[in-house]
Amino acid sequence: MTDTIFVTGLSIHARHGVMDHETEVGQRFVIDLELYTDLSGPARSDRLSDTVSYAEVVATTTAAFKNTNYKLLEGAAGAVADAILSHFPRIRAVKITVHKPHAPIAAIFDDVGIMLTRSRHP
Repeated sequence: MTDTIFVTGLSIHARHGVMDHETEVGQRFVIDLELYTDLSGPARSDRLSDTVSYAEVVATTTAAFKNTNYKLLEGAAGAVADAILSHFPRIRAVKITVHKPHAPIAAIFDDVGIMLTRSRHP
């Protein structure tokens, strides 16, 4: 059985991108996370120590996303996935969506971004 912890709409200002102004000024990115784990233990015990702290997930995500300036969202999302899997042994897999709503594209669009899924190797 796989259960899901999720965080949606985490807004982070960072300096990722290929263009000079993206790395100088930065912009807002929005991150959605799905963390796959077994929640049967904490569902029975009702103890935070038996699950994954949302606050710690957000802090880990924010630090990993802002720690390095990446040219590509793929690199930034990969850093988040690696950080989550290394810091939270209860998490079996993570799906990360990074939205870049103000990407420098000469078009009218609602959103652009990437989805990345990584799992723990046995």
